[in-house]
Amino acid sequence: MKQINKAIILSAAAVFTLAPVVKSQSKPADTTRAYLNKLLMSKEPTDKALFNQKLQVLSASESEKDVDMAVVFYARGENMRSSDSLSAVQIKKFPLGMRARNEAAQEIFKLKTVEEKDTDYRGWIQKFNPQGNGEDVLINDYMVSSIAQEYAKKKNTSKAIEFINKLRVDFWMGNAYSGLGGAFKAIGDLTNAEIYLKKAMESAKTYYDEKLPDENSSKFAASGYPGLTMTYANLLFEMKRYKEALTYAEMVMKNPQTASPTSNYQYAKILMALNRNQEAYAKLEEAVKSGKANDEMSQAFKKLYVKVKGTEKGFDQYAAEIRKGILANIQQKLKKEMLNAPATDFVLKDIDGNTVTLSSLKGKVVILDFWATWCGPCKASFPAMQMAVNKYKADPNVKFLFIHTWERSATPTKDASEFIKSMNYKFDVLMDTKDPETKANKVVGDYKVKGIPSKFVIDPKGNIRFNLMGFEGGNDIAVEEISMMIDMARKG
Repeated sequence: MKQINKAIILSAAAVFTLAPVVKSQSKPADTTRAYLNKLLMSKEPTDKALFNQKLQVLSASESEKDVDMAVVFYARGENMRSSDSLSAVQIKKFPLGMRARNEAAQEIFKLKTVEEKDTDYRGWIQKFNPQGNGEDVLINDYMVSSIAQEYAKKKNTSKAIEFINKLRVDFWMGNAYSGLGGAFKAIGDLTNAEIYLKKAMESAKTYYDEKLPDENSSKFAASGYPGLTMTYANLLFEMKRYKEALTYAEMVMKNPQTASPTSNYQYAKILMALNRNQEAYAKLEEAVKSGKANDEMSQAFKKLYVKVKGTEKGFDQYAAEIRKGILANIQQKLKKEMLNAPATDFVLKDIDGNTVTLSSLKGKVVILDFWATWCGPCKASFPAMQMAVNKYKADPNVKFLFIHTWERSATPTKDASEFIKSMNYKFDVLMDTKDPETKANKVVGDYKVKGIPSKFVIDPKGNIRFNLMGFEGGNDIAVEEISMMIDMARKG
């Protein structure tokens, strides 16, 4: 998932979270925002001038929301100098306002111990004490949720419950309860895990049933219901309460829009525990045929095949037929998705300080993999990527470059280097660090990456032929997909 610029993070609508949390705005604010978006996307010089003029007017406003909007749009326009400067002015002009409040909260998140965070939170709430039940108080809920989870991990249950009871924002409670439930589950406290995972599910269900206003915040809360329901079902499964688990899992599986290979697998495990192996087989078969089954799912499918068929005979041939179908589907998909756009050249340092340019690799197929040490899906994809690197290590005309970007620490090169070495990956890692002037990660911006992991396959002429974002499924199929893209890029 993409790391959001600090100025945007600190805006009232998206503080300390990457989730799309949005509260309905007043019409004038919506109109202004839409107008600025239109100007920002335009390539006309006159629109660029109008954009800057409008931001200057907002910057001088006596309304903090206007000033904050200017801060965010300066950042979105990659004018970080103006954004940072205006942000400082905003804090000085509105010392008890949203940005001052959020900056102070950010300092609390940086503290090392939960006891320090607890103490400073109490001072923060006394000073700022945001009111209401919307985005203006959302930062309160991020903090109390985080502190509650830390206390839970330290097995201080009373403190964890004390802090989770400080939640104020209805539409975000599903997220907060789920986080606390997960923390309790991690330490083996299944009793409290059940309480809070169920509360999370029930909170989201209120929005899923469309009993609350049709706002973006309601849609956000509702979107979490299927996942929270399956998480609760999984907990019941682990507690060996299989019939109850099945009831909740079926709620998810009844809706084809919320079913997925992962939910199919989770559902199948519950069915197997109830000795309903034929039904479980059908669900796992769907997951495997989708091409998105991971190695664990594939292994479980083989075991279930033997249970249902009574023999392993015929499995290898059947698996080969499924694989053949998956690869044919991937090839058809790639033919439709093939691009032909010039790849932007770049000059980056690798983790050893050597300079690498894209232009110097012309004549080769180049695979760029944008990642970060904090990105779970990025790291989940790396075993497959190492397999791909190994496959082509003797091919001088194929080059893999792993571009670390959107850093969150002050030592990104050290962090990236230590992670790669600790995992023994044989990757060429480049560092797309923040430009000291613009405060932006230039290369990831030039490639218009919206989320990571994001992979680009560039042909020998220097044109982007494929862009693949995210990672799911098994390593073997992932390597096959990368291989197909490389072969197709070679042929142009």
